[in-house]
Amino acid sequence: MITPHQVIVRPVVTEKSNDLTAQKNQYVFEVQSSANKIEIKHAVEMVFGVRVSGVRTQVVRAEQRRVGRYYGRRPAWKKAIVTLHPEDSIDLYGEES
Repeated sequence: MITPHQVIVRPVVTEKSNDLTAQKNQYVFEVQSSANKIEIKHAVEMVFGVRVSGVRTQVVRAEQRRVGRYYGRRPAWKKAIVTLHPEDSIDLYGEES
C-alpha cells in the first residue's frame, strides 16, 4: 500500500491551474499513475488537512520529442483536479504564516 505522500507527486502550477484555484477552488496535482480517486482524496485530506468535495482525473499521454536527429518520448503521467470545500484552501507557495 502506498502512503499519502507517495500518492501526490507534485502540484502542477500553470496559468490555467492558477485560474482554477482562484475561480473554482480547485487544485491540480501530478499523482501516481496507479492511484484511484479515493486514494487521491484521502491523500490530499491527510497531507494538507482540508476537506475534498470532488476529484477528477485524467491521464496525460506521452509526447514524442526531438533533439537534433534523435527522437525520444516524454513519459505519460496522471493528473488530478481536486475540488475543495468552499471554506478550505491550500497554501502552495508558503505565503501564509
